Amino acid sequence: MERTEIGHIAGAIIILTIVISFKDLIIGKVSSLSTFLLFAIVLVVVNVAGKKIMASMLDLDVEHKMWTWSQWGWRKQQHFEKPMPAGVIIPLVITVLTRGVVSMLAVLTYEAKAKTIRAAKRFGFYSYTDLTDWHNALIGAGGVIATLALSAVAYFLPTQLEQLAALSAGYAFWNMLPVSDLDGSQIFFGSRVLYAALGVITIIFAFYSFSFWLI
Repeated sequence: MERTEIGHIAGAIIILTIVISFKDLIIGKVSSLSTFLLFAIVLVVVNVAGKKIMASMLDLDVEHKMWTWSQWGWRKQQHFEKPMPAGVIIPLVITVLTRGVVSMLAVLTYEAKAKTIRAAKRFGFYSYTDLTDWHNALIGAGGVIATLALSAVAYFLPTQLEQLAALSAGYAFWNMLPVSDLDGSQIFFGSRVLYAALGVITIIFAFYSFSFWLI
């Protein structure tokens, strides 16, 4: 893992910590900050690990970075001069405007590329050395599945981890949105069928997450 990627992941953890602890912070309850920091670390690490494991199985490399938004229109010339740090601005703005009632948990995106060894191992009729949209979608799906699995495991653990279960479900939901270059967008354009299947499962988990935070 490159130093730049580690920096983006660390930044994502900080943003997530602020977002998910905001309701407590505005009432002066700072004692829970360490717990939410730990939850943010677990969330990001599990999601990133899920993608990296899937990428490794496909002889691909995957690098994570803070979500940015550069295109504001449909035409190629309709873009910002510099990419907007959407993974920082959008979650924080939504959190502040809703006073923590709505916590947007989409902060990271990923970019995959083929390893050199891939060209040597993939040959014959099924030869493929370049990254395909399908394989890129599988990498995104690996992160979503790992996050949903974390939610399911945390749900059946002691009640203290019920928050982690809800956060994991919410994290998967927000990242499945097919906008910009979030995970959901990369899965959607790689396989509509895969996106639909994961989408249904994620929505089921998300109902639990939203009901938990609105109580």
